[in-house]
Amino acid sequence: MGESLQPPHQLIGQTLKAQGLISEDQLRIALHEQMQAVRPISLGKLLVKLGFISEATLRDTLGFLLGQPTIDLANVLIDTDTLQCVPCDLAKKHHLMPLAWCAKNNHLRLAMAAPDDIVALDRLRSHIPEIATIETVLAGESEIAHAIDRHYGRELSIDGILHELETGQAGTALQEYTQPIVRLIDALLADAVKQDASDIHFEPEAGFLRIRYRIDGILRQIRVLHQSYWPAMVVRLKIIGGMNIAETRAPQDGRTSLSISGRHIDFRMATLPTLHGENIALRILDRHKGIVPLHALGLSTTQLDQIHQMISRPEGIILVTGPTGSGKTTTLYSVLNHLNSEHVNIMTLEDPVEYPLATVRQTSVGEASKLDFAEGIRSLLRQDPDIILVGEIRDADTAAMAFRAAMTGHQVYATLHANSVFGAVPRLIDIGVSPELLAGNIIGIVGQRLVRKLCTHCRQPHCVNAHEATVLGVSPDILIHRPVGCPHCNHQGYRGRGPLMEALLMDDELDDLISQHVTQGQLRQTATRKGYIGLVEMAISRVLDGTTSFEEAARVIDFRKPHP
Repeated sequence: MGESLQPPHQLIGQTLKAQGLISEDQLRIALHEQMQAVRPISLGKLLVKLGFISEATLRDTLGFLLGQPTIDLANVLIDTDTLQCVPCDLAKKHHLMPLAWCAKNNHLRLAMAAPDDIVALDRLRSHIPEIATIETVLAGESEIAHAIDRHYGRELSIDGILHELETGQAGTALQEYTQPIVRLIDALLADAVKQDASDIHFEPEAGFLRIRYRIDGILRQIRVLHQSYWPAMVVRLKIIGGMNIAETRAPQDGRTSLSISGRHIDFRMATLPTLHGENIALRILDRHKGIVPLHALGLSTTQLDQIHQMISRPEGIILVTGPTGSGKTTTLYSVLNHLNSEHVNIMTLEDPVEYPLATVRQTSVGEASKLDFAEGIRSLLRQDPDIILVGEIRDADTAAMAFRAAMTGHQVYATLHANSVFGAVPRLIDIGVSPELLAGNIIGIVGQRLVRKLCTHCRQPHCVNAHEATVLGVSPDILIHRPVGCPHCNHQGYRGRGPLMEALLMDDELDDLISQHVTQGQLRQTATRKGYIGLVEMAISRVLDGTTSFEEAARVIDFRKPHP
């Protein structure tokens, strides 16, 4: 057995290199790190830790070398009887997850990160002596951790901790109460991540503390706690965020990174003194969800083709417009991730950096770094960049430097607060950019909103009413869908969000119109003649195909605006 298990650990690096999944340099770096490690660590784990491969790639490659079947635990449902076969502590310690238990044959199917871990299997057999056979399948370590957290994960429930605090079971001394508060904060953060929340709001009132999650762009009240818990909770949040616990009268910013459900989650924190205490808002940054492939953004074939045409242009500026929370950053990260390779030098200026990208040089701007966007672009241009991302064009200096970079042979990406793609031009002119400078230097403009998607398990069809028929431009017998609510969507009627996007690809005719100071209406007419489809039309199509409801589309898009 030793001879059969040894080759995969020796061959994993060479196999990944032969398949073109890592380079010779990356393999050499990992081997060097392995030699320098204080504790023994496998080469595969190091390659994942360094960001050279994903854990799924490691899992599949190891499965191929071991001749071992693999499994993706994200789509597996596990019953209670199976969970009772393996204690949670044993599962966590040895990175294993029970999948199915057949009492008739005393057969256990088990997911393991290391199927050759004889010690783990022996411990399991000693704990459950009636097991006759164990069938092992290979799964990623973080996948197993996530499955354990998802299926067991109730021994540290929020309700249990609150009961402990309310009944005083933890004792009366301050030291004894500290641990439940720590566990309460950890449980709230983990719960928010599990519910796919993007933000957590801790809002103290006169006699209570309100806790709200922002899920799919909408705030939902999750808990109401007694005000007396808040002082200790503030201290705990400040400690993990690296803030000053003694400062209560001035706003503070903090940041932390935690491992939840087997993956790294970043939290950005901000405090604000209010009438009843410090208000704390946390932004949840999940790297696995924040950086998605370009083709997975949910764009139509036409929109995806327009984006590809824009990013294929060698120089110029591409603008992404939309309000806060409309997914601009996600779109830009997806584009940069698509363009990222060893042949290009990508550099970014962000306030602050949200998601780390391998091989991309990312710089935070703001008061802490004493660097603004305009000065940052000047510094970046001396670093020989091919592609530059500017987090936001806010003033004349930033706009001037961004367009100067675009004019000198660089591809520049930037966000801009404007209501539509046509509103971006007057917004830039208002900032101080001349129309003559705009013309010829803008590759394209993208406008974006995020709309909640109807739950496919419970959405309900209905005929449009008179108002809906008029706005949508359809006959009264057309069916659209409304939200209902079921366990799959946590009784909200919606599950997840998708983008509504409009894209304006610039050409010589549109450049000439901009240089002539024409109105937004004239630009819209010309663009429509060339095939431009606006946000209103995209929203209507999403309502008619059942992706979202009329009410949700109207919440995000102003249907009163005239169609082009």
